[in-house]
Amino acid sequence: MSVAASADTLVLRDGRRVEGELIGFRDGMIEFDGQRRFGGRERLRIDREDVLRIELEDHRGAREGADRERGDRDRGRGDADDNQRPSGLRERDTSVDSWVAWKDSGVEVRAGQTLYFSATGRVRWGPGRQNGPSGERNSPRNDGRPMPSRPAAALIGRIGESRDGFFIGDETGPIRMPASGRLFLGINDDYLQDNTGSFSVTIFF
Repeated sequence: MSVAASADTLVLRDGRRVEGELIGFRDGMIEFDGQRRFGGRERLRIDREDVLRIELEDHRGAREGADRERGDRDRGRGDADDNQRPSGLRERDTSVDSWVAWKDSGVEVRAGQTLYFSATGRVRWGPGRQNGPSGERNSPRNDGRPMPSRPAAALIGRIGESRDGFFIGDETGPIRMPASGRLFLGINDDYLQDNTGSFSVTIFF
């Protein structure tokens, strides 16, 4: 197989598509050799939060950050280097606004069903505070949040009207549904009125 014939594609949040070759990830930045319009390549460094997904032409295996690919490879949980997301799953894209308590994803789930998520974006949830789907680092406990002991501003989920939420964050490995019903997504914050920004979430189910 000729590697030179392959072309990866960065799909940016502003709608642009950049073709070239994925090099790697470092310090929250994506290193990418973009194809110049009239030939040749240019080394690009793009903030990971500005990228909606990465489409890989060939299956390169376990590269860090392959969770953004709409293909077969996902970064796994725990000690695994990667996790093979099953093929044939349905997908649903949704936007989770940071000022809305719970967003109806439109997805019905069964208790014990395994879902996968891919989330990007940043939200501002207070003066000088902005974070991606994983939420605030070293976040102190706050009993006013939906999940008090989990990071502030992180992506979370719940089933139906249940008060018991579950953590999603930036995880891309399997998450087992705790109950049957409609899946809702939200932001782990106790005061939503001053929030701006949203997370773009793809649900694989």
